[in-house]
Amino acid sequence: MGLEISCGKVLYHNMLCGVDEAGKGAVLGPLVVAAVGCRRKKDLSVLGVKDSKALTPARREELAARIRAEGFPIAVLAISPGEIDAQRSFMTMNALMALSHARVIDDLRPHIAVVDACDVVAARYGCMVSEHLMHSCRVVPRHHADETHPAVSAASIIAKVERDRLVSELAREYGEIGSGYPSDHTTVEFLWGYIREHGRPPLIARRSWETVHALIERREQTHLSDYLF
Repeated sequence: MGLEISCGKVLYHNMLCGVDEAGKGAVLGPLVVAAVGCRRKKDLSVLGVKDSKALTPARREELAARIRAEGFPIAVLAISPGEIDAQRSFMTMNALMALSHARVIDDLRPHIAVVDACDVVAARYGCMVSEHLMHSCRVVPRHHADETHPAVSAASIIAKVERDRLVSELAREYGEIGSGYPSDHTTVEFLWGYIREHGRPPLIARRSWETVHALIERREQTHLSDYLF
């Protein structure tokens, strides 16, 4: 499932890892999940890692490069819009997230994994992740873990930087697409323009998203109005 972009070569004994993602709610572009391993929390906290949303793009890039340069074990998984749609035809988004979190945890094979919980009930989400693991690991689910746990903060930085890179590549192909989120006016205007011209969403859109459904319906209503009047 998905495309594994990178995985650290050196794995620690009794390793701790943090897991987070970027692009879960986006309507355009991939979902990127990352895991970052360390021996002790302070190994990453001394770098000044924080929740990626609290950092400027330049600072995120700087920290991502530092995390990689220091040799911390890293696993990154990118899931395309088409695969997200396919998976959502038979599972919930939370189930897809749990499966994806388990995938990067298995790549690193840590002793303990702290995950940013994607369910309102954190313990339930931890069980969902554990059910998919192929190796023994204690899963610690926490809400807002990217704000409180250095390894999860590091994972959020790696995931965000990688997703931004992939979105930039898409923009070179499609033109200005914004951040890819439904709250972004540029993103919605791009989607509307594409659907209005082509009669269908672009391949980089998540067709199962309500934003896409609404724009397709808008186009159909506009064409019907033109035909009737």
